[in-house]
Amino acid sequence: GIGAHEVIIETPDHYKEICDLDSAHIELVIKAYYQRYVDLQGDSRFKYIIIFRNYGKDAGASLEHPHSQLIALPIVPKRAKEELRGAKQYFDYRGRCVFCDIITQELEEKKRIVSENESFLAFNPFTPRFPFETWIIPREHCSDFGHYAQSKDKKNIVELAKILKEVLLRIKVALGDPSYNFILHSSPLREKEMESYHWHIEIMPRLVGVAGFEWGSGFYINPTAPEKAAECLRDVKV
Repeated sequence: GIGAHEVIIETPDHYKEICDLDSAHIELVIKAYYQRYVDLQGDSRFKYIIIFRNYGKDAGASLEHPHSQLIALPIVPKRAKEELRGAKQYFDYRGRCVFCDIITQELEEKKRIVSENESFLAFNPFTPRFPFETWIIPREHCSDFGHYAQSKDKKNIVELAKILKEVLLRIKVALGDPSYNFILHSSPLREKEMESYHWHIEIMPRLVGVAGFEWGSGFYINPTAPEKAAECLRDVKV
């Protein structure tokens, strides 16, 4: 096997989490994601890059100091393949990106939106696997995070930093600083722009355990309706 595993240190302050940083500092973290993503993309042996953050013991964090991780793989992992395949099937049937349709529906219904700005929408998806699962997605269609982040319009990173800080702060305040996993989903490396796929971030607070039924069936038991979760996150004072 071949690959790369990097740790991105977010701040020199041992006790500050990413939502405690100011937006300008978070912009630097996102730029570091982009710089390492582009550099590793140049290695033809790598097919896929995962950027993620484990916060808290229940989310698998083994280091206390605030950090994110990046792993480059020589294959496209099963989870990503399933998501790409499902998006392509929808596109072949509807002629539209399923994520763009989700954005349209969420903006029309306005029941599951947590926050929004000019460039991004944050919402609790209609069928979440976990209580308070929250997605952050760019309004503009783009399948590749690296391509989006390199845009000449620096507003993209500025707006992403603002909404990421706000969403993580709302989760921290509303839920009592829970453990969570944060995963950036993007298209495989060196692919042409994909009409069927849309890069995004998924944040999963660790409020319930994953046990035998979930592992055995692939189904998830979620006792919290996304509409209630979004309302709770919106109402909290931050």
